[in-house]
Amino acid sequence: MSMTSVLLTVLGIAVFVVGLLFSIAWHELGHLSTAKLFGIRVPQYMVGFGPTIWSRKKGDTEYGFKAIPAGGYIRMIGMFPPGPDGRIEARSTSPWRGMIEDARSAAFEELEPGDEKRLFYTRKPWKRVIVMFAGPFMNLILAVAIFLGVAMTFGFQTQTTEVAGVQKCVISQSEKRETCKSSDPVSPAQAAGLREGDKIVAFNGQRIDEWSVLSDKIRDTIGPATITVQRDGQEQTLHAVLKKNAVAKKDSDGEVIAGKFVSAGYLGFAAQTEIIPLSFGDSVVRMGDMFENGVDSIVALPSKIPALWNAAFDGGERADDSPVGVVGAARIGGEVMTLDVPAQNQIAMMLFLLAGFNLSLFLFNMLPLLPLDGGHIAGALWEALRRNAARVFKRPDPGPFDVAKLMPVAYVVAGVFICFTLLVLVADVVNPVKIT
Repeated sequence: MSMTSVLLTVLGIAVFVVGLLFSIAWHELGHLSTAKLFGIRVPQYMVGFGPTIWSRKKGDTEYGFKAIPAGGYIRMIGMFPPGPDGRIEARSTSPWRGMIEDARSAAFEELEPGDEKRLFYTRKPWKRVIVMFAGPFMNLILAVAIFLGVAMTFGFQTQTTEVAGVQKCVISQSEKRETCKSSDPVSPAQAAGLREGDKIVAFNGQRIDEWSVLSDKIRDTIGPATITVQRDGQEQTLHAVLKKNAVAKKDSDGEVIAGKFVSAGYLGFAAQTEIIPLSFGDSVVRMGDMFENGVDSIVALPSKIPALWNAAFDGGERADDSPVGVVGAARIGGEVMTLDVPAQNQIAMMLFLLAGFNLSLFLFNMLPLLPLDGGHIAGALWEALRRNAARVFKRPDPGPFDVAKLMPVAYVVAGVFICFTLLVLVADVVNPVKIT
């Protein structure tokens, strides 16, 4: 690797890290602003973990950066209610009870005179939901803003009806070869006289200006067909006989499904691609697809662990949709800067990478598990349900729901997450996902 490539890679990693730190700070700003709005005291607002490298106190909050840029947090007074005896210093020899009481003590350890009315747990459940939801929501706002902005100004690489190249023979797409054999029949496109640079404007007499429509019509046709092309400023009609062939299967959105094939009509040419800005409506639809894919990826995480382990320790192939951690994403950011593409393409790719990262932060944090934000939201909603049910059935108010009792579960979840993070880290180092 040349010195220029090394410098560009380092620049790409640095740009991603800056974007990562901004995303984390933006997330915690959501928690901070809503906590202060509802009168909750916040002693600390920190970006990063580990030793503090810089901090400054303003009002009753210390703002700062820590050495490891892999997360962030704010500390709120009274995250958990006192125990049944009202004492927060009570201890137990049980390791599970100890976890509960450690969490409860930490929630009160910086209690100062006057804080009795500034405790998190004393706020109404809907206010606590807003405080905990505000962090992930900030990431969602950032993801949507970046995605829509880039989609509408820069656009997506989109296949067009212009011919980029003509296949000389019929080769099943399920075969991993590009060279024709003597036994392969001539492709319908080659036989019809289709040329590189032709723009297909009609198929069987029907005007067409979108690749997706043309592709579907080709797949639905086996036998004679007329193809109208624009060549050298004039329209010409070509006659082709489409053949049946094994072609890539598409999903309901028209996207190719890797490794899946169907029998359909085949013409035999490659479509030219262009980067085309999208309208607001089309951008929103694309954003919806991105959100849906993000949800599917979160749900599919457990099923991807065996392949990830194989890629990390047994030399297995790293799938393109394999989970990627901060190190892997930073590495991709570095590769983006070394691609032989225009600078605007590199900027767009970096922004899309940042948008995807923020969307992942939103979806992951919304899981209803402690210590994630979604776990605290679920606790507040459960408390509201209990109290409203007690009011309806005229029973005594059950009081605040003690989320600290769920801390043993939180430790298990955190342990699983740490193990998964380490597995992804190893895979990102020894067998990274690469872009081309």
